Amino acid sequence: MKKNRLKKYLLPFILVILLITTSAFKSDFFEIAKQIEIFTTMFKELNMNYVDDTNPGDLMDTAIKSMLNDLDPYTNFMNEQDVEAARINNTGDYSGIGASVLTLKDKLVIMETYKDFPADKSGLKPGDEIIKVDNISVADFKEDAGNLLQGAEGSTVNLTYVRQGQTNNAVVKRESVEIHAVPHYAMMDGEVGYIVLRKFNEKASSETIRALRELKGEGAKKIILDLRGNPGGLLSEAVNLVNIFVPQNQLVVSTKSKVEKYNKTYYTQKQPIDTEIPLVVLIDGRSASASEIVAGALQDLDRAVIVGSRSFGKGLVQRPKPLVYGTQMKITISRYYTPSGRCIQALDYWHRDEDGEATRISQDKYNAFKTRNGRTVFDGGGIEPDVKMSESIYSPITTAILDDYLIFNYATQYYYNNKVTDLESFKLTDADFNKFKDYLKKENFSFETTTEEAFSEAFDVASKEKMDVVVTDEYNKLINAIKNYKNTAIDMNKSQLMDLLADEIVKRYFYREGLYAYYLDNNPEIKKASEILMNSSSYSKYLK
Repeated sequence: MKKNRLKKYLLPFILVILLITTSAFKSDFFEIAKQIEIFTTMFKELNMNYVDDTNPGDLMDTAIKSMLNDLDPYTNFMNEQDVEAARINNTGDYSGIGASVLTLKDKLVIMETYKDFPADKSGLKPGDEIIKVDNISVADFKEDAGNLLQGAEGSTVNLTYVRQGQTNNAVVKRESVEIHAVPHYAMMDGEVGYIVLRKFNEKASSETIRALRELKGEGAKKIILDLRGNPGGLLSEAVNLVNIFVPQNQLVVSTKSKVEKYNKTYYTQKQPIDTEIPLVVLIDGRSASASEIVAGALQDLDRAVIVGSRSFGKGLVQRPKPLVYGTQMKITISRYYTPSGRCIQALDYWHRDEDGEATRISQDKYNAFKTRNGRTVFDGGGIEPDVKMSESIYSPITTAILDDYLIFNYATQYYYNNKVTDLESFKLTDADFNKFKDYLKKENFSFETTTEEAFSEAFDVASKEKMDVVVTDEYNKLINAIKNYKNTAIDMNKSQLMDLLADEIVKRYFYREGLYAYYLDNNPEIKKASEILMNSSSYSKYLK
């Protein structure tokens, strides 16, 4: 009787739910179909009747990008070249010249050559400006010209490039290039091992495990894991990375979405390598996504001391969806949450300001959470380190100099004017810094602070309200004060700028391998991490 009574009430309830959800689906489907029909009709009429010839491909590309611009910057349409680039990024393997390049409007600038790979063996150097690839002018190529450098293993490519004002040619034979997730690991003094993890591709956890085992074999009893500048990658590899240091069946991250199938929890699946070894993780403002999952999980579980500066704050998860003709769409499907329950997404793309820019979640809106040991941590603004290092935080003037590639360009000039043969004795002097300042003047370096911009906008409003006569004197005083600050700002940031200059210059002479070796003796964040690890009571205090 009870079962029949239950069916009597349950079946109508289920039917009502199905009716509601089906109606909602039909309503959404009708609206989508309606908008597609409107767009298709408009697109056809435009291409058939516009006064001048149109390029349907370019128009559609613009339409797609404009539509996605209203969402977050990680939801992207990917053409066939983009899909291949994503594959390379995830696997770390491709056939090419073995160099990192910056694609500009009329040239490809070599930013870094990988030691003993084709570009390096052909004599190409950072700062070289490629203007032609085979018979194709970079300035005339509408797609990403960097794709022209890739090709079948063993094939050759003829490059025309400009170096220090002189035009040169190089024939480069492409090779299979493997970009390691862990490009460097080494022993430091005091039984400390140092591991650099550059990206979360398919080999991230396996290469880290190999590095850890080799370092322990050499006597490492403490570890520094460097995630600075690591933009992230595969979520699964972030989970596997945490699993190296924490036990099996431990929650690492969860994802939440409006689509139920994307609501998932990710636990460690394997036996760990070492759950006891003292661990410090280095992060900075360019540590994002999977890097933040790792740093956040290890912090929440009180398994590592986090050192550096606040991470980027990307708490969104993307998934590629195959489309037609070899294209894909990478869609933000969910937000991720660390074991304590915090989402560290820093920018709000759904409540933009009056200029259409994403707003940063203000600190007074952060929510507090607790780590396993009861320490307080916060959401909404990336991973806040346990030990904050001012050296890791770029000042506005440093950021402006980096954005204009002035440190990179000065390092190129330095390389061709100075001979450096010994890494251990290399050191920049005050005279070198003064030369750099002269270079900035020669390049007419200037930048507008956020404060200047705000004052200028306020003064414009005052002018419209006929109040400029009243506030002009005070406005000029404020602007002069800012100018005086800017005149001394380079000297105020001397230490940070000198470190960045030294890093870029060292890389020119001794490649990235030399830069990591230079770090071990000169990098302030690594020194601080080593100090923490060498003092067991201090290390434990941070975690309790």
